[in-house]
Amino acid sequence: MKKLIVSQSRLSIGVVALFAILSISISCTKTMNTMYGTGNGTGNNGGSGGPGTNEVWIQGMAFNPSTITVAIGTTITWTNKDAVSHTVTSNSGAFDSGIIGSNGTHSFTFNTAGTFSYYCAIHPTMTATVVVN
Repeated sequence: MKKLIVSQSRLSIGVVALFAILSISISCTKTMNTMYGTGNGTGNNGGSGGPGTNEVWIQGMAFNPSTITVAIGTTITWTNKDAVSHTVTSNSGAFDSGIIGSNGTHSFTFNTAGTFSYYCAIHPTMTATVVVN
């Protein structure tokens, strides 16, 4: 009986140790992905983690990123990740997406240098900026 209890105790310790090692390994992998923009982190890789290069997500009633800097001739694509409609409307009238439904997109090519502030005409407190060099 004593051998059975010792065996069960060792098995329990082994399972706990394995669980701890796996937990640490998974945590380190997620941290590295976030830091270096791979996998499901939040780097500029697109996918499910965050917007990719030259991409703005409309998500959580905000533009992400709120400021993006690009070179002249760059096309930016906005993707509406919210369940409600939004717009991408330039303060100066340079561009206007019209209504973008859920999962819809709008693209615009910036051929002039400058700072372009924009907002959502449906939700005017949502604001952001494109800087074109």
